[in-house]
Amino acid sequence: MKDLAIRLGINAAALWVAAAVVGGIELNKGSDDGRGSWGDRAVMLLIVAAIFATVNAIVKPIATLIGLPLIVVTIGLFIFVINALMLLLTSAISDALNVPFHVEDFGSALFGALVVTLVSWPLSLVGKVID
Repeated sequence: MKDLAIRLGINAAALWVAAAVVGGIELNKGSDDGRGSWGDRAVMLLIVAAIFATVNAIVKPIATLIGLPLIVVTIGLFIFVINALMLLLTSAISDALNVPFHVEDFGSALFGALVVTLVSWPLSLVGKVID
């Protein structure tokens, strides 16, 4: 349970940084725009992080297996395309659930996936030390 909480916190922090850095990723879109109290915003980020974690746990392994030849040919760079698609899928699910998280286009998703990777990697290392 503690491991899950750490992972959700890392995902939430990485998504928050991506939304702050990438112009096409918004945390304040939709009818519930996430501009409430800090507690409301933290819960909203944790919901988005849970959606992102679920997409990464269920869809990403299948997409990686299908894209394996392209991953090999591009020396692993195609993984960023798969990560961008996972971010776009997270956005679509969030929109369907009326959660205020939106990714505008593939370019924003690609840059956002890079930011999420660069933020979550060192945080995961810290999370392993804490755990």
